[in-house]
Amino acid sequence: MSGQQEDIQAIHNVFRALYRAWDQGDGKAYSEFFTPDADYVTFFGEHLKGRSEIDSAHQALWDGPLRGSKMIADLREMKLRFISQDVAIAHATGAVLMRWQKKAPASRDSINTNVLVRQNGEWKIAAFHNCRIKKFNWLTKLLFQPKSKTSAK
Repeated sequence: MSGQQEDIQAIHNVFRALYRAWDQGDGKAYSEFFTPDADYVTFFGEHLKGRSEIDSAHQALWDGPLRGSKMIADLREMKLRFISQDVAIAHATGAVLMRWQKKAPASRDSINTNVLVRQNGEWKIAAFHNCRIKKFNWLTKLLFQPKSKTSAK
């Protein structure tokens, strides 16, 4: 396996473990996949700074409205681009499956941008930004005619 293939596998492992922490509702474990000073922007536009805020904000969700939820994501869909040997950008898609749902509705599909850095031989997420994938209405399509495959869904 080449060095870059090993890095791809290592980054995929970070996300597998991150999703497991989500599924377990464990804010502390979830936050450990981020750098200590990570920037995390939620799809509501809230800017969380550092592991402590990432931990507490997510734990409040898992103790409340997202209790028992699961992260649904397919790593085969992840787009990775290496900026350098120690910096990568990952675009991932996924959805949250609520505990009472059998299938996550398309309205919950999100796309996120992650900046990962290798620190002491481990890949960590230094920045995360999440937003909903939305279908454009007829007026938006008419006015803007988006060309992006992902955003035009």
